[in-house]
Amino acid sequence: MGVEGRGTDRAGRRRKRFLSPMEKYEIWLGLLRGEVTISEAADRSGVDRSTVMKLRTVAKQGALDALAQSRPGVKANRVDPDLVDARAEIARLSEALKEMSVRLMLVEGKGRWD
Repeated sequence: MGVEGRGTDRAGRRRKRFLSPMEKYEIWLGLLRGEVTISEAADRSGVDRSTVMKLRTVAKQGALDALAQSRPGVKANRVDPDLVDARAEIARLSEALKEMSVRLMLVEGKGRWD
C-alpha cells in the first residue's frame, strides 16, 4: 500500500474512525461553546461532517431525555441495578453456604458435646 493510499480502504474511501465517548463529549462541548464549527471539528477529529452532525443531534436528544426524566425536588424511584445484583449474589451465596453446612454435617456427623 503506497503513501497515497494510507487512511483509505480498498474502495478508496476514508477509513472509519471510531471516537471514544470522551472525544465525542469534547467535540460536543466545543460545538456548544461555539469554539469550533462543524467543519473544523470534523477535520480535527478525522471524521466526516455528517458524523459530527449526528453526534450533535444524539447529544442534544440525550440531554433533553435526561432533563425530561428529572423532576426537581423529587427523589427518583429508580432501583440501582448494581444493588439488585449484589443482593441477588448475597442470596445465592447464603443458600450455597447453608447447603454446604448441611452436607458437612451429614458427612462428618454431629459432633459430641463433651
